[in-house]
Amino acid sequence: MQIVKLILCLALPLIVGGLSGVATAEGVSGWYQTVLKPPFNPPNYLFGPVWTVLYLLMGVSLFLLLNQPASEWKTRALIFFGIQISLNFLWSFLFFKFHVLGIALAEIIVLWLMIATMIFTMIQVKPVIGLIQIPYLLWVSFATVLNASFWWLNR
Repeated sequence: MQIVKLILCLALPLIVGGLSGVATAEGVSGWYQTVLKPPFNPPNYLFGPVWTVLYLLMGVSLFLLLNQPASEWKTRALIFFGIQISLNFLWSFLFFKFHVLGIALAEIIVLWLMIATMIFTMIQVKPVIGLIQIPYLLWVSFATVLNASFWWLNR
């Protein structure tokens, strides 16, 4: 039964990432080619592997979290997990499909806050569960600076 739970926990963020990848792919092949980019913009081929690893780490954290005894902190961590993954999904559409860079910037700041809160609540349950999410927070920190740069250059 644990293997099924692990597979489902890994699949959930990968499916969310795959669905938001549809919006990203459409934007990258069209609109994204025409906008001004900051000099530190990573090459397009880097995003897929990075996000795949981050989504897998989300799934590992979710699996470990679900295997913890019931508690107020666990419930909070699950709520923040749901909020952050929803915001993660929404951002790709705001940025790549609808091209609303300012709104995407505001949204990614809220996403960053939700990730930080999720990590804090996960650490209260079991430190390793939250610490696994540090690379995600770091990547979204970079993505926030990148989003701000896109907004600034293309206003």
